[in-house]
This record gives sequence, C-alpha cells and structure tokens, in this order.
Amino acid sequence: MFVLAASAFIVAAVLGSAWVTGQFTTPAVDRTEGYVSELAAGDQPWTRLFRVSDVLSGLACLAGVALVPRVAREWPGWLALAAFGLLTLVAGLFPLDCAALSDPLCGRRETSFSHVAHALARVLGTVAVLAAMALLSARWASRASWLFTWLTLGTTLLTAIAQVAGHGVGLAHRAQLTTIAVWLVYVALRLLVADDPEEAGPRIAPGRMGGVGGARVRMDDAPAWSGTGNGADPARDRCAGADPTGGGRPHVVVQGAGPAVLITAGLAGAWFHWDAVAARLASGHQVIRFDRPGLGLSPCAPGPPTLYGEVARLAALSPAHPQQVTLVADGTACWHAEAFARLHPLCLARLVLVEPACAGERRPLPFAGTAGRWLPALGRTWAATALARLAGPPAHRLLTGTADPSGVYGTGRVLAAAAGEWLARRRMAADLRRLRAEKPFPEVPVTVISSGDADGCAGHLAGELAAEHVRLPGAGHLLQLRAPQAVADAVT
Repeated sequence: MFVLAASAFIVAAVLGSAWVTGQFTTPAVDRTEGYVSELAAGDQPWTRLFRVSDVLSGLACLAGVALVPRVAREWPGWLALAAFGLLTLVAGLFPLDCAALSDPLCGRRETSFSHVAHALARVLGTVAVLAAMALLSARWASRASWLFTWLTLGTTLLTAIAQVAGHGVGLAHRAQLTTIAVWLVYVALRLLVADDPEEAGPRIAPGRMGGVGGARVRMDDAPAWSGTGNGADPARDRCAGADPTGGGRPHVVVQGAGPAVLITAGLAGAWFHWDAVAARLASGHQVIRFDRPGLGLSPCAPGPPTLYGEVARLAALSPAHPQQVTLVADGTACWHAEAFARLHPLCLARLVLVEPACAGERRPLPFAGTAGRWLPALGRTWAATALARLAGPPAHRLLTGTADPSGVYGTGRVLAAAAGEWLARRRMAADLRRLRAEKPFPEVPVTVISSGDADGCAGHLAGELAAEHVRLPGAGHLLQLRAPQAVADAVT
C-alpha cells in the first residue's frame, strides 16, 4: 500500500507539471505575466490536453491519500491533501474562458460559471495544499517538509503581490506550482522509506470490553486466549493469547461459571450481539464469546479466513479434555460449528445452530483468494476508514436495529474483515461439502433454530443431522437479538 500510494503521488506531481511543456506549445500565454491556468483556457489550442492533465493529477492525488495506511492523528493533513486533489480535479473540469492576464480582450467579456468556478477552485486548492503541508509537517517533525511548506507559502505570497503590482505573476505562479510538485515527490519518498505503523486500536466505549450488566472476563477460569476484560487496559484485552491461524491475539469474553458454552457469531458479527443470550446463560454456565480476526475488537489476520482455520479457533477456545463444550453458532458460523463437530466429536456436548446458512453448490469465486489477501492491508487505509465511518454505524443500525456501543463498525478493519468473510463463503461451503463426504456426523444432540419455513435450508439441515427443529415464525433474522430466550432454552 505504501508503494501504491507513493506511485500515485509521483503521478500527481508529474501530471500537475504538464504546464512545463505548455511554455512551448502555447506561445500566446505570456510566461512572465500569465497564469499557468491560462494554458488550459477554453480558447487555447491545447486546452483539452492540459485540462485532462489537471483532472488526472487530481484523481492521482485522491488515490494516493486513499491508499495511505492510516496513522493516528494524521487525518487532518491527509484530509486537506484530499481536498487539494478534489479541487485540482474541479479546476480541470471547469476551465477559464480565456487567458485572463495574457489576453487584453479577456476582461471585456462576460465571465461564465466555468471561469468563476476555476478561479475559486484554484484559490481554495492553494489554501488546502498549504494546510496539508503545515499539518503533516507538524506531525512528521520533518525539516525538509517544513522547508517546502515555507517555500510554497513564500511563492504564494509573491504571486499575490505580483498580481497587485501587475508584473511577474507568471514567474511567481510557476515557482509556486514547482514547490508543490516537489513536495508531492517528497511525500512519496517518505512513504517508501517509512516504517509500517502499528495497527491503531478501535475506539472503545467505557465498560464495553466485556458485556452488559457488569460482565467481565474472569481470568481464574478462562481459557488460554482470554483477556482481562476489566476495561482498564484495552491493549491487554485485545492482545492476550495467540491465534492458531497466524493472526494477532483475539478478543475473548468469558462470563459465568459451570459447563462451557462457546458462542460464535455469524457473518461480520461481534461479541456484543450475544449479550442478551449470555446474560441468560451465565447463571449456570461459563459462556465464552469471541471476535474472529478483524471483527469486533480482534486485530486482523494476515490472510483470508478458511473453514479449517475457524475449526482450529473453536478447538483452541474449547475446554480441555475430558470436558465438553456446547457450541452455539449463527449464520455462516454454523458451517464452522458443523465442521468442528465432524473433526472433534469428543469435544462436543451439544450443538445449537441459529439460522444456518445454505452451503450451496456454487463454485468459489476465482478472485476471492487474491482479494482476501489484500483486504487486511486495504482495511488500514484512509479510504476504508472514511467509508466505514460514514456507512458502518448506519448500516449496522439498519441491519440489527441496535447501536454499536464500542464503535467497531466505524473502522476500516471491520469493513475489510466483513468483505473477506463474504468472499470466503463459497470456498468454505465447498470445503464443508467435501468434509461431509469424508467425516460422519457424531451422535450429539443438535437443535436448529430458524424463523423460516420447514422446507428451507434450516429444515433440510435439521433432517440431515437428525436435529430438533425449533421454528419461530415472525421472529425475523438475528434471533439472538429478537428471541434470546429461545436460544438460551435450546442450550439448557
């Protein structure tokens, strides 16, 4: 991502310097007295070339900002640089009517909206790039960046003074654009040699590391992956224990004491979606909830999710032999639970499948593996962060009808993890179908809970597993939120 972002900034600098060739192709624009923007004026012969260069330069600058990995407290500077890219694009779309300073007749004509929009975009773009330079220089504490900032500010003031004086505007304006282009190249070089920043942790609301009603992780009887859960040290809560699939340390919440109940959420689900179920079970059970890599409060994994990786995760969270675990799964996580039952039959006491997803016959997507390997890196960029902040919380409230108490769905990490799980669905379904042919299902009690018809996926699965099928007509999806007592009753 650093290389891609740096390449985008270099492209923006090169395209933004296309005016250099215009000194020879458009002699009507005075090099000493005319603005560089006059090369793209509507009445000039090469207007389309320079307008396209401006548009592409703005797009490249926006792409560079979007691909930069997110670093805490640098967002004001990158936002200002994104505004500069957007305003450069606008300036390319709306050219001047004529060469404002080089053509004496230009001022006598009535100015169009395009002419005014271009002039305003150029002024605001200059303010935006100066703000970006100052803000990023302050965060980086870089003398070189500050040098370019002061040079750009100086050439900007010279341009304004020259305009008032009526002489030398072209020279000052060209010097200003040169310093901006050189600074963009400096930003690119800095990205290429910068150390990879540590992944920023999610925004955590007070008291939301565990569950509601005072629920906290108990270290005295928690499995090896558990965190402290006391809310005093978020880093320890997120980073206690190791992930057997090669990712970071997951977020695990343990509540209550007694026979173990392990809950695995559905696609893009988080631990707090099961607060109501856990509260009903904690009085007589040890309820274990966790977030898969990239979701909830767990850090990202280096690669895409797999069926066997999720089975390994469930096995690591289950109590040691000879204890057995009651496994509660939702949606696509029901595939993980069924695979766990077939591969680790002695570890399972009971299986509860809530709204199980259909393991259809469609082939895995050919690009899913490659995209899944890129998604964790993409989730750390400013583009993913901005998209998640804007769309994540409203989408979560729309789909679940509840708030996001810890703000996890406003992070690019969760957005990328959710997309990765969706892309991996077909591969997981194919692996499950092969596993069904190779490994028999153990003789353990199974309960399937659904809100749909008996002839749907849940009904067929219940018949194949000789399971009790509990139907809740009218309950809708997300039964753990809408009918938590029914899920708790299935466990007990």
